[in-house]
Amino acid sequence: MSASGPYLMDADVFIQAKNQYYAFPICPGFWDSLIGRYETGDVFSIDHIKQELLRGDKEEDLVKWVKKKVPKGFFLTTQEQAVIEHYKNIMLWVQRSVQFSDAAKAKFATEADGWLAAYAKAHDYVVITGEQYRPEVKSRVPLPNVCKAFDVECCEVFRMLTNLRVQFGWKR
Repeated sequence: MSASGPYLMDADVFIQAKNQYYAFPICPGFWDSLIGRYETGDVFSIDHIKQELLRGDKEEDLVKWVKKKVPKGFFLTTQEQAVIEHYKNIMLWVQRSVQFSDAAKAKFATEADGWLAAYAKAHDYVVITGEQYRPEVKSRVPLPNVCKAFDVECCEVFRMLTNLRVQFGWKR
């Protein structure tokens, strides 16, 4: 599997970007590039991530962007048999793991990460997340750990932007 995509974005990438280095007023080009790269078939997310993002404050820039600017097809449906089968396998793996605490397993079951990894596995996508692989962690189930266990490539947003040759310009 190549890190050249297509890419599937985790909620934390959107949230970290709007809160930090790619805030809407500072770097609108980041947000435009996501839509532009969706249009070229390179960048997507899933329906469960959309639901997580829309739980934010209705007046927040990210919620407005998702509602008003993101094309309908950007958030892919996870309601496909292949995705559901991979999701079941991921959930079974998490539940059977002796590494993670019961609280970590319960929290993971309520989040979109399992669905994201399942979709990526079913369709050979690269997962984009701000999380790091942590083989020793017990208190949570990191998405990169799940990806590694299921042979799904995972990388950070900067690698994706570099691979896609995205550039942001400065205006006077």
